[in-house]
Amino acid sequence: MTDTRRILEAVKNGEMSVQEAEQYFRSAPFSEMGFAKLDHHRRIRNGFPEVVFCENKPDEYLVSIFEKLAETDGCVLGTRASAAQYEMIRAKLPEVKYDPISRILKVEPEEKPRTGLVVVCCAGTSDIPVAEEAAQTAEYFGTRVERVYDAGISGIHRLLSKVELLQKANCVVAIAGMEGALASVIGGLVQNPVIAVPTSVGYGANLGGISALLTMINSCANGVAVVNIDNGYGAGYMATQINRLAEREKE
Repeated sequence: MTDTRRILEAVKNGEMSVQEAEQYFRSAPFSEMGFAKLDHHRRIRNGFPEVVFCENKPDEYLVSIFEKLAETDGCVLGTRASAAQYEMIRAKLPEVKYDPISRILKVEPEEKPRTGLVVVCCAGTSDIPVAEEAAQTAEYFGTRVERVYDAGISGIHRLLSKVELLQKANCVVAIAGMEGALASVIGGLVQNPVIAVPTSVGYGANLGGISALLTMINSCANGVAVVNIDNGYGAGYMATQINRLAEREKE
């Protein structure tokens, strides 16, 4: 449920006064911090709150941004964070959590409802950091996620053993480096969308993920869309949008 709908429902049910709702909608749509303009109404416009890209941000800016978003929205998601950034923010926000594999940094409620089903599948263990960025992004936004890891096509029986699960998913995120063939194989096995994520994993001719990117873009399997190299966050976001639409159709 979007913030707008939640507030309108609260007014309808007598849980919030018209004056309180009016004050909320009159509030500035962003916070001016000089070095940043935090977009508090992004969730109202598109259903997702603003997310913080942590890499290369000056320390004092990052801490201030996290504190402000936590205070205003009650939750924050940061991507590409370092362990040092985590320790720095934890000194101000003890409830913050950090995963060193995905490099996700977040403040969120302990018990968050998750709906639908997205399967995040990666070819090898070297792809897991990108896979976890996708999976944890989708989970943060309220999606139920199942993981299928180390199921590349060099041992295709591993993938085929999970076909039933893949076919149940509203969306599959397929993550692979090397030649990136995993997405095409999955695309030929399922009826729902496949989001392909090329990774920068592989030997010299991999060209930092470009070979996997080109394979995925040129997939002959229908229903395969591609995000940028190592963009687990973008895949998790898009998978959540697809999952929400699929669940809405069931209502």
